[in-house]
Amino acid sequence: MRTTTRHRAAAGLLLAASVSAAALAMAPSDASPRPQHRAVVHVASVSASSSVVATSAVPTAQVAPPHPTLPGGGRRVFADGRFLVAYYGTAGSGALGVLGEDRPDRMDARLTRAARAFGSPRRPVQKVYELIVTVADARPGRDGDYNHDVSHRAVRDYIAAAHRHGALVVLDLQPGRADFLSVARRWAWALADPWVGLALDPEWRMGPDAVPGRVIGSVGAAEVNGVSAWLQALTRQAGLPEKLFVIHQFRRDMLRSPGRVARRLGLAMVQHVDGYGTPGQKKATYAAVARPKQFTMGFKLFYDEDVHRMSARAVQRVRPRVRFVSFQ
Repeated sequence: MRTTTRHRAAAGLLLAASVSAAALAMAPSDASPRPQHRAVVHVASVSASSSVVATSAVPTAQVAPPHPTLPGGGRRVFADGRFLVAYYGTAGSGALGVLGEDRPDRMDARLTRAARAFGSPRRPVQKVYELIVTVADARPGRDGDYNHDVSHRAVRDYIAAAHRHGALVVLDLQPGRADFLSVARRWAWALADPWVGLALDPEWRMGPDAVPGRVIGSVGAAEVNGVSAWLQALTRQAGLPEKLFVIHQFRRDMLRSPGRVARRLGLAMVQHVDGYGTPGQKKATYAAVARPKQFTMGFKLFYDEDVHRMSARAVQRVRPRVRFVSFQ
């Protein structure tokens, strides 16, 4: 339903942080040949007032568990009825979403306040930073692929902030004329972190003659399956906890042959419905594309484009049930 071209996170922590540090150390320098432009815990405590997952102090004398964990100490993203709330955007700019409007630590404070409304003592909330790391461009660029990557330093900053604040990170890809797998491989170093997942945005997956922003893109099930198989293998080989794997959609034709999208053990697969407008328009878009038997469901709220933006209570009344909300 969109016509605008505006683009739409103890012992467990010790090991998770060590894996994170190793992953960040493996990151290529920002002097790589591609153009680079800027455009959990030992014990999870849930406050009855905020219901946002928090981190406790980490005793240095304890021994790390054999496998890294997610924020909260488990290895399943939606364990314990957890509800995910994200801020979406790119580094260094608020033009593509709220996440980039300020430094990561300040945005985390804002996200914590926004997430609080979605929680309850029985429904802990997990914060997420959904960071656009490959941004679609209206010009071909040096490689002719109509995209550019944000700097590795910026991505490292968000991952480090996520570990400070107990948040997951989702790397969002807008590939232009490139395919999703070739772009995802560029971010393997960041995906080696146990708290980092991946999102595909088919709106910005162009055909060989299309230009981002002029048409709405799409992706086929075979390409999605190629990326999810690669991410599953990476996760298994490193002994990582379950990763978020998000597919954005607001029109049926954005995801071709959706019934052929494979389910992957080790991935928490989310269909994220992104339509904006009035509550009625948003719910109509959701009803038209939602596939709850195949995916965990996500829903987006827009600070600027939504008319009478839906409250947390209104979102929680939506059926099929939503488990992941992002703010743009």
